Amino acid sequence: MLQLLGVTKTYPSGDTVVHALRGIDLALRDSEFVAVLGQSGSGKTTLLNLIGGLDRYDSGDIVIGDVSTKDYSDRDWDSYRNHSVGFVFQTYNLIPHQTVLANVELALTISGVGPAERKRRATEALTQVGLADQLRKLPNQLSGGQMQRVAIARALVNDPDILLADEPTGALDSDTSLQVMDLLKEVARDRLVVMVTHNPDLADRYATRVVKLHDGAIVADSHPFTPEKAVQAEHRNLGKATMSFATALSLSFNNLRTKKGRTIMTAFAGSIGIIGIALIIALSTGVNNFITDTQKETMLSYPVTIQAQSLDLSSLSEEFSGGNRRGELTHELDQVYANNRAIQMMSDVTASVKQNNLTPFKAYLDDPASPIHQYLGENGVVYTYAVKFDTYGVDPDGVLVKTDGSDFNSGGGQEMASQWQDSPLASLSSSTIPLNHFTELLPGQNGEPVSPAVIANYDLLAGSWPTDADEVVLMVDSHNEVDLSYLYELGFLPSADYQALLDDILAGKEATLPDAHWTYADILGRTFYAVPAVDYYQASGSVYTSVAADKEAAADVAQTSGIQLTVTGIVRSQEDNPFSQWSTGIGYTSLLTDEVIAVTNSSPVVLAQEADPDRNVLNGAAFAPGDDAQKVADARSYLSGLGISDKAKMMTQMMALQGQADQTAALGEAQLAGLFDQHFATAGDAELLQIYNAYITPGTYDDNMKAFGVVDYDAPATISLYADSFENKEAIGDCIADYNATQSEADQITYTDLVGLLMGSVTTMINVVTYVLVAFVGVSLVVSSIMIGIITFISVLERTKEIGILRAIGASKRNISQVFNAETFIVGLLSGVIGVGVSLLLLIPGNAIIHHVTGLPDVNAVLPVTVGAVLIVLSMVLTLIAGIIPSRAAAKKDPVVALRTE
Repeated sequence: MLQLLGVTKTYPSGDTVVHALRGIDLALRDSEFVAVLGQSGSGKTTLLNLIGGLDRYDSGDIVIGDVSTKDYSDRDWDSYRNHSVGFVFQTYNLIPHQTVLANVELALTISGVGPAERKRRATEALTQVGLADQLRKLPNQLSGGQMQRVAIARALVNDPDILLADEPTGALDSDTSLQVMDLLKEVARDRLVVMVTHNPDLADRYATRVVKLHDGAIVADSHPFTPEKAVQAEHRNLGKATMSFATALSLSFNNLRTKKGRTIMTAFAGSIGIIGIALIIALSTGVNNFITDTQKETMLSYPVTIQAQSLDLSSLSEEFSGGNRRGELTHELDQVYANNRAIQMMSDVTASVKQNNLTPFKAYLDDPASPIHQYLGENGVVYTYAVKFDTYGVDPDGVLVKTDGSDFNSGGGQEMASQWQDSPLASLSSSTIPLNHFTELLPGQNGEPVSPAVIANYDLLAGSWPTDADEVVLMVDSHNEVDLSYLYELGFLPSADYQALLDDILAGKEATLPDAHWTYADILGRTFYAVPAVDYYQASGSVYTSVAADKEAAADVAQTSGIQLTVTGIVRSQEDNPFSQWSTGIGYTSLLTDEVIAVTNSSPVVLAQEADPDRNVLNGAAFAPGDDAQKVADARSYLSGLGISDKAKMMTQMMALQGQADQTAALGEAQLAGLFDQHFATAGDAELLQIYNAYITPGTYDDNMKAFGVVDYDAPATISLYADSFENKEAIGDCIADYNATQSEADQITYTDLVGLLMGSVTTMINVVTYVLVAFVGVSLVVSSIMIGIITFISVLERTKEIGILRAIGASKRNISQVFNAETFIVGLLSGVIGVGVSLLLLIPGNAIIHHVTGLPDVNAVLPVTVGAVLIVLSMVLTLIAGIIPSRAAAKKDPVVALRTE
C-alpha cells in the first residue's frame, strides 16, 4: 500500500512560486492499474516523480507499506527506487552505448546481484516482453515499440512493487501503443501500476482506476481507496543500492568506445608529460649506471684510506643536507633572531674528526692469517707516516726558497695555508693535498722504492726513477706543463720576480707573465733541501729553541744540515692514470721518509726530551706544574737557561714597556743580557710568577714529540688498502666491519670512502637535475590532467540523460561519481600506457643520438620497469584527481532535470 497525505510541491520560477501539487491525499492499492489524467502542467509528472522517489515533497508525507518517508535519507530513496519501483518513460531512456541485455541488467547490477544471476533474470524479463532474440543489439537498432519493451523489461527485472509509466505510448503508433498497454495491464495483476497519460480512451480501456488532476489537485477519482490501518512512523531499510567499480568501468568504457578518436587524442595529450618524465628518468638512469660502471673500472687503483685522524664525511654530508643547513625558517618573523648555522657547521666539522687507534689495526694487517689479505691487490697495504720536514729550493739568483710558498706575501693566502697546516684537519688531507708540492710516491710491495703500478702509469721523459732517499722526480701534466706558481715556489724562477708579480696582482695591476721553459737537461740534476723539523731546534743554555721562524737561520740550517735532494728524472702522467690525484710537482720515495724518521728519532732535542720525560726541554718547566713555588722554580730555571740573544730580546721588551726604549739602542746584546741577569737575580716570587704565566707553557710530552716529528713505525698516520676490483674493495670494507666488531668502541676504525662519496655526490647532483627537469615536465602533466578534467566535464554534460536514467533505477550519487571516476581512470591508464610505450620506442633512436653526440657507447638511457609502472599509476592518479570536480558535479545533478535533457 502507498499513501500520499497532504503532499505539496512547489517550484521557484523567477520571483514567483509555482504550486505543482496542492495537498494531495491519495491512497493506492498494492495491486491495481491507476491512470492519472490531466492537462499539461496539472502536476501529473510531478506526482509520478514523488511516488518514484526522484523528487522530494515540500510538506505532507508519503507512506510506503505503512512506513513514513519523512526521515528518509538519499540512500533510503536510492534503495527504494532500486528495489521497489520500476520506471517506464515516454522516450524509453535507454543508455545508447549499452546492449539491450546490459540495459536490463543494470538495475540488477545496482542491486548487487551476481553476474550469472543478472544475466538469467534479464534474459527472462526480455523473453517475457518478446525480445529474446534481440539481446545483443544496441537501442538504436530497435524500433520504438521494441525500445519501450526493453524499458518495461528493465522496470520489471527487479520485481518491483510499483511500476511507474510516464506517457509510455506517447512516442508510439496506435498498434504498438495497444501492445504496450496490454503488457502493462498484464503486469498490473500482481503489482501497482501508475500511468500518466493524456489519452482518456486508453485510461478508460485499460486502467482499473482513473485519477484526474487539475492545477495540482485531485478533482476526480473513479475508485477511491481508504486504508484501515493507521500510519506507523518507523523507519525500515529497504536494502542496499550499490554499483561495482567493474560496472562503472563497463559503462564508461562503452561510452568511450563511441568516441574513439576523441578518447585517443585526449589520452595522447595526457601522455606528453609522461613521455617527458620517462625520457628524463631513463637518461638519468643510464648516466647513473654509467657512473657506477665507471666507478667499478676506475676505482681499482684507489685505496681504502684509513687515517689516524679521520673526518667522517658521510655523517657530515648528512648533517649539511639537513633542513636547517638549507636555511629553512624555524621561527616566527616577529623578532630578531641569532643565526647559528655557520658556527654549527664549524662545530659539526670538528666534531666529525675521529681518532683512530691504528696500532692494533696495523697488527691485524701484519698478521698473514687475517682474512683481509685475500681481497688485497698487487699494491697491497701501504703505511704512511706523519713525518715533519720542510723543503727548500734554490732560485736562479741563488736565494733559498721555502717550497710551501710561505716566503711570499700573497695577501693572506699563505697565512691561511699556515693556519690550515696547524689545524686538526690538516692531517686529514696531507696525503692528498701537498702544500709544499712534494708527494711521496707509492712504494712497491717487494721492496721497490716506486711501485710498478706507478711506473706503468707514467711516461719517463728523461733520466731515471729515484732509487735512493736523496733522489726525486719532477712530475708534469699531459701537456708537459707545471703550474707557474709551483715553479716559482720550487725555485725554478726568481723569487723576487714572483713577489713583484703578486704585488702587482694585489694592487690591481695587469700582470706580465713569463713564457718560461726548460730543457730536460736543465732540470735533471737540480737540487732541493729537506729539513727535518728537529734540525731547527738548537740548544740555548739548558733548553732548546727553534729557529724555524728566523728565515736566515732556517736557511742556514737547510744548507748546512738539510738532506740534499737531486732530480734524477722527469715523468709525465698517462691518460686515465689512476694516480693522477698527485697532479704535478716533486715526487720522492719512502726511503726519504725513513731517513727523516731516523734523523728525527736520533736528534739531540728528541734524545734530551726522552731522557727527561717529566720536564719540557723547550722551556725547562715541568709538564705537570705543582704549586706556585714549583712555578717560581721553573721560571728561574727557564730564565737562567736562556741564551744571550734571548735574554737581550726580553730585556729590550721590558725597557720599552718602561719607557726606556731609546736607551736600548746604545747597548749591545751582551750588555742587555747582563742587565737581564742583574734584574732577575733579585726578582721576587710575584714577578717570577708573572714571567711564568706570560712566557712559559708547560705543554705535554706527547705534544713536544709530535712537534719534533717523532714517528712510531707501529702507529702510522695513514693506512692505504688497495684492491684490484670493486667487489674486493667492498669485501675489504666488510673485513673492517668485522674487525670493528671485535674491538672496543675506542679502538674501532672510522674511515670514509672519498671516491665513492664523491661519485655519490655526482649521482646526487644528477638526481637533483633530474628532479628539476621532471618538475618542469610535470607542469605539462598537470596541464594535461586539467584538460582531461575539462573533457570529463564535457562528458558529464553529454551524459546528463544517462545520469538521470541511472538515478531513476536506483543509482546513488556515489554510484554516479564512480561512473565518471571510472572514465578518468580509463583515460589515465591509456595515457600512461601510451606515454611509456612511446618513450620506449623513442629510446631506440635516442640512445643512438647519445652515442653519436657524447662518444660514449656505454651510456644507454633505460627506463626501469618499476618506473614505467609508477608512471602509469601516476597518470591514473592525476586524471582521477582531475576528474573529482566533474564527477561530483555529475552526482549533484537533479535526476528529474537530467531525464528531461536531450
